[in-house]
Amino acid sequence: MEECCRGTEYLLNLWRKKGRLMVIPQLYSIKEIEKQYDTGELPVLVTCSDMNAYICKYMRSSSAAYKLVSELVGALFVKAWKIASPPCAFVQIKTEHWAAIQTPRNLSAPCWGYLELQGVMDVTSSTYIEIENNLNTWLQLLKIALFDFWIANEDRTYNNANLLYDMQNRTLISIDYGGIFNTSTFEYPLSQLMPTDTILYADIFHHLKRNANDVQLGKMINEMEAYYRVNIKESYECVDFILHSIPAEWNVRISLVEHKLHELFDSIWLDEVWSNFKDCLIQNFQA
Repeated sequence: MEECCRGTEYLLNLWRKKGRLMVIPQLYSIKEIEKQYDTGELPVLVTCSDMNAYICKYMRSSSAAYKLVSELVGALFVKAWKIASPPCAFVQIKTEHWAAIQTPRNLSAPCWGYLELQGVMDVTSSTYIEIENNLNTWLQLLKIALFDFWIANEDRTYNNANLLYDMQNRTLISIDYGGIFNTSTFEYPLSQLMPTDTILYADIFHHLKRNANDVQLGKMINEMEAYYRVNIKESYECVDFILHSIPAEWNVRISLVEHKLHELFDSIWLDEVWSNFKDCLIQNFQA
């Protein structure tokens, strides 16, 4: 097993050297799991040592937990892109707190948890109409869509937005990253998203762009390209931190993860992502 974690102080020093500070909290459960969700990975809701509730994804067996690595990678990169996303943490759920849950799991491995947010709306095919359709919210959606194109997120589509909406602050919140790297495919090269398999094809996109015109679209494309280039550089600065944050208990090959991360910064991939995103944006804007 390759070395993959060198301790909290090492990670803090690593991040400080790059002129920024990022900490992934390490929490533990303080009472029994409150509920289990019936979505794909069967996550659980548990109250933790910081007195907040977290939605936790966990190892289902002793096999390598590449889906959890995808969650970690997506959650940290999305922060580099300054896209709203729930705070995250490593969560150790105590054995006795699994009592009511029958799903197989690896108890020794830390879970990956997202803070349960209050006052937010789940964006669905029936609720998106409640989102205020202005250029600011549309820009938020475009940033999330571009992030998905770059990181090959196949799990945010026309029928599965994986978005929350903070109605008070008028903010779209990105969630769930198990579908990045073409649904956690670490053994094969990255492949581009198809035009119909992105959030740009969804009703929410057409709802939010209703007040935009061709001139505004052109300005938005220029702004998005500058945003893209800046945040690729920001993301590259996160790579070492991400690699050294992966728990040994997740049983993944760090060299494989490292190779996949560096694929994201290949110049050909970066140019193809931008071209694909721009073409899809224009195509769906004109639809």
